[in-house]
Amino acid sequence: MSQRIRIKLKSYDHNLVDKSAEKIVKAVKSTGAVVSGPIPLPTHKKVFTVNRSTFVNKKSREQFELSTFKRLMDVYNSTSKTIDSLMKLELPSGVEVEIKV
Repeated sequence: MSQRIRIKLKSYDHNLVDKSAEKIVKAVKSTGAVVSGPIPLPTHKKVFTVNRSTFVNKKSREQFELSTFKRLMDVYNSTSKTIDSLMKLELPSGVEVEIKV
């Protein structure tokens, strides 16, 4: 095949992203393909500000933060065996995987 496969991982937990990236690298290297990555992409942070009280204490506020962690990997010199191992790989729930060929 000899084409590039780009894999993007997204999760709210950085441990899950790192563990699933490690599993993907092991699976791909066992088939003889070359992996570049995982490359950490910038963390996207969403901050929500909420009033603590509805009526009296208007200046009292509470902030919540939601961080999205991302990793990027490229697979080169892939074969059909590599694609099969990627399809059979079980990743933890809570990790979004996007594969582009």
